[in-house]
Amino acid sequence: MNPDFTDASPFTHPQNLPLQSIKKIAAEPALVVAPHPDDEALGCAGAIALLRQQGIAVHILVVSDGVQSHPGSCKYPAPALKQLRETETRCAMATLGIEESYITFLQLPDGSVPTAKSIQFMAAVYQCGSYLKKVNPKIVFAPWRSDPHPDHRATWQILQAAFKQTKLFPRAIEYPIWDWDPNQRQPYNRISSDAWRLDISEVTKLKQQAISIYRSQTTDLIDDDPTGFRLTPQMLSSFAYPWEIYLEENS
Repeated sequence: MNPDFTDASPFTHPQNLPLQSIKKIAAEPALVVAPHPDDEALGCAGAIALLRQQGIAVHILVVSDGVQSHPGSCKYPAPALKQLRETETRCAMATLGIEESYITFLQLPDGSVPTAKSIQFMAAVYQCGSYLKKVNPKIVFAPWRSDPHPDHRATWQILQAAFKQTKLFPRAIEYPIWDWDPNQRQPYNRISSDAWRLDISEVTKLKQQAISIYRSQTTDLIDDDPTGFRLTPQMLSSFAYPWEIYLEENS
C-alpha cells in the first residue's frame, strides 16, 4: 500500500478530529459551491449560518440542475423539477441569511457534470471562471475531491481548473457528502490534507431547518417515480451533528 494513503479514514471516527471555531476560517467574501441543490445545506449550512451571523457575505453557486433525482416523474418533468429545486435552495438559504441575489445556478446537467476528460469541460471551466472573477472569493467551500459521487468530483475538477484560468487562489476548504457510507469511501491521503471539524453547535437547529426545506429530496412530495431519490433518515443522521467535517490541503 502507498504509505501516503491509509484505511484510517477521517470519516470513520469523526468525533476524534480537531474542533475549530468559525473565527479560524472567517473571510469575506465567502463562496460555497454545491454540485446539486441541497449539497450546500447538507455539507455547509452550519458554516453559512455562522458566517452570516458575523456579517460576512456568503455567495452560493449551484453547479447542476438537479433534475435527475426523479427522472420518471410525470408530475414534475425536468423543467418543473429544476424550478422546484431552485426554489427550495432559495428558501433554504434564506433561513440561513442568504439573499436571493447571492445565489447562482450554473444549470449543468445533473448526473453528467463534465469531467476533465469531457469535451464540455472547458466550457464549464470558462463559465465557472467568469463567475469567480465577479465574486473574487477569499475562501471557497468546495465538494471533497474524492467524494464517491462523480458529479462532486467533477465539480471539484472544474473549480480547480477555473482557479488556474483566472489566477485566483482563495483558501479552499472541502466538504464531504457521500462518505457517510464506508462502502463508497475512497482512500484517504493523510499526507496532503488535514481533516477537522467546525463547531456549529450554536446553529445546529437552523441547519436542520434548512435541510428540511428540501422536501423534494427528504419526503414523498414527488410520489410518482418509484426510482426517485430520497435522503433516508440514515443519510440525514450524518448531517445532524453539532459539527461539520472539512478537509484542507496542506500548504
